[in-house]
Amino acid sequence: MSRPSSTQRSSLLGIVIGLHVGIFLLIVAAKTIAPQIMELPMIVDLIPAQEEQPPQAKPLPMAKPQPVHKPTPAPKTPAPKLETTTSDVPAPSAPVAPPPEPAPPAPAAPAAPAVSQARFDADYLRNPAPSYPALSRRMGEEGKVILRVSVNPQGTADSVEIRTSSGSPRLDESALKTVRNWKFIPAKRGDTAIQSWVLVPIIFKLEQ
Repeated sequence: MSRPSSTQRSSLLGIVIGLHVGIFLLIVAAKTIAPQIMELPMIVDLIPAQEEQPPQAKPLPMAKPQPVHKPTPAPKTPAPKLETTTSDVPAPSAPVAPPPEPAPPAPAAPAAPAVSQARFDADYLRNPAPSYPALSRRMGEEGKVILRVSVNPQGTADSVEIRTSSGSPRLDESALKTVRNWKFIPAKRGDTAIQSWVLVPIIFKLEQ
């Protein structure tokens, strides 16, 4: 056999190298390609649903009717009979009450005893007139004083107060001093002397 030429040797070397490169690429490609998961079609079988039947009501146990005991009627007692008799004799009439006697008239209340007022103007009392103050004379003071006097059953004045002033203190004071010493006829209820009040007017007037 003749030895291959350099050209043949180089072509064979290129083929060998190419085969190695191809095998290497196949190995690399096999490692890099992600495995593909094959999706299988899902088959679903529909099962027909069973129709639900409504629950049947169970019959309740029937209670046995108990025999009704009728009450035994009580023996009837005969009603008492009343024997009535008729009589031709008339019934006596009820006695008639006599009319009431008229009440005696009430005794008339005794009349209240008359009351007499106290007096100071009797002549026998000899009550002096109040003195006219000299200063009031010179000043020409005049007026009327009304005194309110409390007279006791003994006929004397317990208290004397001015009811209406004359307008002059001197005339009022003169009247007070004089009337305190007066004698009075006390007021009386019937024949009994009682305490009372009396008004005493005193007039001061200068003579013309």
